[in-house]
Amino acid sequence: MNEVKGKVYLVGAGPGDVAYLTVKAYTLLAKAQVLIYDALVDQQLLQCVSRDCLRLDVGKRGGKPSTPQAEINQLLVQHCLEGKQVVRLKSGDPFIFGRCTAEIQALQGNDCEFEVVPGISSALAAPLMAGIPLTDPVLSRCFAVLTAHEPDVLDWDALSRLETLVILMGGRNLPEIIHQLVRHGRSPSTAIAIIRWAGTPQQQIWTAELDNILEQTSGVSLSPVVIVIGEVVRLCNYLQPEKISLDQVSHAQTMLNKFSASLPLTGKTILVTRSSGQSSQFSDRLTASGATVIEMPTLEIVPPSSWDALDQAIAHLADFHWLILTSTNGVDYFFERLIAQGKDIRALAGVKIAVVGEKTAQSLSQYRLYADYIPPNFVADSLVANFPAALQGKKVLFPRVESGGREVLVKELTTQGAEVVEVAAYQSRCPSNIPESAKFALQNRTVDIITFASSKTVKFFCQLIENIFDCNSDITDALAKICIASIGPQTSKTCHSLFGRVNIEAEEYTLDGLTHALITWVENSEVNE
Repeated sequence: MNEVKGKVYLVGAGPGDVAYLTVKAYTLLAKAQVLIYDALVDQQLLQCVSRDCLRLDVGKRGGKPSTPQAEINQLLVQHCLEGKQVVRLKSGDPFIFGRCTAEIQALQGNDCEFEVVPGISSALAAPLMAGIPLTDPVLSRCFAVLTAHEPDVLDWDALSRLETLVILMGGRNLPEIIHQLVRHGRSPSTAIAIIRWAGTPQQQIWTAELDNILEQTSGVSLSPVVIVIGEVVRLCNYLQPEKISLDQVSHAQTMLNKFSASLPLTGKTILVTRSSGQSSQFSDRLTASGATVIEMPTLEIVPPSSWDALDQAIAHLADFHWLILTSTNGVDYFFERLIAQGKDIRALAGVKIAVVGEKTAQSLSQYRLYADYIPPNFVADSLVANFPAALQGKKVLFPRVESGGREVLVKELTTQGAEVVEVAAYQSRCPSNIPESAKFALQNRTVDIITFASSKTVKFFCQLIENIFDCNSDITDALAKICIASIGPQTSKTCHSLFGRVNIEAEEYTLDGLTHALITWVENSEVNE
């Protein structure tokens, strides 16, 4: 064994051109005795090493012969143990889809010294070089970077709701990417950019919309490419450094103003009633559609007054055939208590799970569990009407809100022969105060729409506004010109009872469905004006 101690440097090569290489990376290349590099590394970078440096191409390209990862690992270990200074050169940044984990584990397993040197990822550099800002105060407050090498494993429902996506390794799967995004609610008119060979003299850029980009790139080999999806793409015509002028900046701002004005909910102030601590995804979606959103928590979720009933049920889970969960709160509090009792998901091995709604199913999946049954409509009544198994003689556990509810569900399950054990998993109550922003908007009649996602948010809203108006006539007057929007039939029933009307009811009983209903209502209202 060579007494000289070797070391492996996992180095980011940046987007391509040697000009974008970091100073440290350049220095390491000059001293390298062995260079092990990927296919997408610019050939100019190979000139940075000495003539006697051993150069090993281990590049991986989709659909072409490539060096197995195990062989790459072995090369790194072998040359390090021989006392060599090894540079493992990776395109972009080593920790952005750079497959470093296996290589580092191999080095650690053989007591090899290593260091990771960052590089500029093409996920960041390619949009920049195309004049596309990934963040913008209006159009993009966040972005996600993903690889579409295996599109089937991605959560397209979540991705479709993000304002900006940066997709690597997606050229061959571009049709599937577009299909999945549109299928999960992204508008076909969403802007898209395809950036090929970013940061090199061969750089090419195509910009279009989801519904016509395939026509532009037909017959073109889209590799390597970075795909950017989102309305910030439309800024690329105005933010190219070599073209920009003060007149164009003014024009770009004008175009931004026009774009904002074209968003479907522009000019509408929407009061969103929700649970305290609840995610703001719904508000974010409304804001992205142009609305001014004011949040007003009208529901607090807290533990039940006693855990006894739920604890007893958890202690005898093996006696139950089905567990029914009708809300994310029910999921969270049930599993919180399960864990508190020293148990885990194995305690549910013989129990089937039914849930109401996609959000409840998603919450369940956080515990690595998937529902055995989700009804076609996201309401409790549909769960019974379409239940997939005979209920005669079956024992059903139903963790629910302490104050009760879902009486129809329990009644129908019992009618079909099930023994339903209802246990309090949490309780809901009215908050003690109203945010000043919501109070001001209601008192000054600046609210256009109020949204309600449950019957209790309606009831507690009515309790809360009694504190800011002198009499019922003032409340009636304040709400007279406000559109009342409901997520579904049960919530609408409560709205009719307390307000005497409902202007909007979602066809799909989800927050996405409510968003769509709001946009449709506003568009139809404008047509009829």
